[in-house]
This record gives sequence, structure tokens and C-alpha cells, in this order.
Amino acid sequence: MFLLRLRASLVVFLLPLTGIAQQPSPTSPPARTVITPAVLESLESHPDVAYARYGDRTLSLDLFRPRERGRPLPGIVCVHGGGWFKGERTSQTSLAQALAARGFVTVTITYRLSGEAKFPAAIQDVKAAVRWLRAQAPTYGIDPAFIGATGLSAGGHLVALAATSGGVGDLEGNGGNAEQSSTIQACVAMGAQSDLESARIGELSGKSDDPFYRTFLGGSQAELPQMFALASPRHHVDAKDPPLLFMAGEKDDPSTHADDIRKDLESLGIATGFIPISGAPHAFLGQQGWFDQAVGTCADFFHRHLTRPAGAK
Repeated sequence: MFLLRLRASLVVFLLPLTGIAQQPSPTSPPARTVITPAVLESLESHPDVAYARYGDRTLSLDLFRPRERGRPLPGIVCVHGGGWFKGERTSQTSLAQALAARGFVTVTITYRLSGEAKFPAAIQDVKAAVRWLRAQAPTYGIDPAFIGATGLSAGGHLVALAATSGGVGDLEGNGGNAEQSSTIQACVAMGAQSDLESARIGELSGKSDDPFYRTFLGGSQAELPQMFALASPRHHVDAKDPPLLFMAGEKDDPSTHADDIRKDLESLGIATGFIPISGAPHAFLGQQGWFDQAVGTCADFFHRHLTRPAGAK
């Protein structure tokens, strides 16, 4: 009965999103994503704040929150993509600002790319950012009991891994605030690979010119099966995992639909689902219509799972 109610709730969840994405006409270019001046003026911005240190290496984030201060707000870590070997946190700025305007404290983070440090460095940085948010909760008006994460592509993989790997010591790292928990309470993974032990990724990583998995993990799946397992969100699924929603462009590879991990999560009674962005490619946040649909979906999901009930302490 729980799963029937869960599936029904996901259907209801999807219905209001129909038609939100505004498709461009064949004769006009797609509208690029823009955050309006009114939204920007409504937010506090705290740029270039150090959140983790590894010896002489300091990692920074940008933080956004509504200017109006009231009850503590849920926090959300936004993680950029780029195949784990490139990309910058600024590619998630618009998403973080739009979510902050919906009532969250959001951060975009710089994390160590594979050219600097192999796995598990990147996921250790994501977890360090979660711990930092909890440690800084009084300063920025964050509710430390409710932290979520979202990201696209490689960032989607990392946040999905953060969701399922709570308590896995090898992925914690020593970036700081060790007294804080790195577990998250909800996640939206966009364009994410969720099963690094799959035959598809085994084939891709077996190619000598593979720029992604071999660079990120240090070799092929056949050479390093235990490393691929450790890096695989599906490998860590258990009953303690938080709600985990997947989203992908309609034209993206079917592997981003996360069919297998969603079945695993459903079997454990964990809220999950898949949201296709109609007509969209792998990278869809740069077009206004697709961006607006993604923001609306994320905000609804996070409000559902990260908001403290009224009157609760």
C-alpha cells in the first residue's frame, strides 16, 4: 500500500508541471536562462567563502539566501558537472539563486577535479560542504536538520552518491567540521549516472581514450571493480537513504533515467521518481523554459522533504 501511495503521489507531483517548459519556435533561438533583477535584489549573496581545507589547498563556495530573516531555512548544496575533470561552480549560480528565492539557503561549491585529485576527493568535498552548512547554521540561518543536494551530470552523480553513502567512512575525507554529520535529507540528481557497475560503463571505461571514468577513478571498471563499486550510488542503497528524485533531458541517454536504482529505492519504501524534461538534451539548465521546469520541480520536492512541520521545534 505504501508503494501505491508513493506512485500516486509522484503522479500528482508531475501533473502541475505539464506545459511549464516553453519550447522555442523553429524560427527563433532558445531563450537563455536569466535571473530577474527582482530575484537578485531579494537575496543575500556571500561569495568566495572557504568551506574546506586540505593542507595548503582551500576550497570555496558561494552562498545565497533570502534577505528577510525569520525561522531557519533548509540548506541545499548545488554541484556542477563537467565529467569530473572540468567545470566551475558558477555554472550552478542561476540554479542556486532561483532556489534561494524559493526559501532555501543554497551554496555552489568548488570541488577537486580529477586532474587534481582522483576519486574519492570530489565526493569528500561534497560531504565537507554539507558538514560546513551544519557548522555554520547559526551564522546563515540554516536549519541543520534539513540539508539537501542537487547537481547536473557529474554533479548529479556526486549528489546521488552523497544521498546513498551516508556513514561510508572512506568517502568522508578530512576537509573539516568532522563533528558534523554529512548525511543529507533529500536529493535531486539531474542527468546522473547512478550505477557505475553497469555493463555500459564497463564498456565505456574499457576504451583507452575514455576521458571520464578512467580519469576520475584511475582505470577501467575491469581493472578497478572495487573502486567503481565504491563510487556507484546504487551500490550503497539501503533503508536509511533519503528521498532521491532523478531528472534528465528527454534526449539524454536512457542510463540517466536511473531505472534500476529507483526499483531498489522503491523496494525499501524510499520516495523516488523520474522527471523527464520534454525535448531537452543532457545539459538543459541554460534554456529558460527547461530551467524553470527544473527549478519548480526541485523546489516542490525539497519543500516536501526538507521543511520542518509548522509548530515543530
